[in-house]
Amino acid sequence: MTAQLVTVRPADLTDSSTIYAFLCDLENQPLDRSAFNAVFTRNLATPTVYYRVAEQAGEVIGFVSCHLQYLLHHTGLVGEIQELYVRPGYRNRHIGRQLLASLEAELAPVGLASLEVTTNQQRTDAIRFYESVAFRPTHVKLVKQCPA
Repeated sequence: MTAQLVTVRPADLTDSSTIYAFLCDLENQPLDRSAFNAVFTRNLATPTVYYRVAEQAGEVIGFVSCHLQYLLHHTGLVGEIQELYVRPGYRNRHIGRQLLASLEAELAPVGLASLEVTTNQQRTDAIRFYESVAFRPTHVKLVKQCPA
């Protein structure tokens, strides 16, 4: 059996429903659809936010988002992966690696000081994946929930 070609392209408004479903699955809960749409639309128009989807045979099967910002303590530009999702039936086929490789190639000319990712410590498969692509656990992230 021949593997089908996976392409990575910028996400657009037509991907909204698919990405919404991906993130609800990732978070194990429904997200506020109206708020999601507002943030998604705003971020698509923001040049420091990169949304990319992996597509195979016309079907979106994966998504990665990355936000760029200049941080004083890095004295430079830092990319932070906010979400990475691959449909369950397509996992362990290197789709996540392709999404990251495409993102890194696109960001190479901007000269990042670092590329960072945070994931829930209970997501051991995700942690193992990120470590397999050269991310290292160097920090601890603490989170305080704020009232809406």
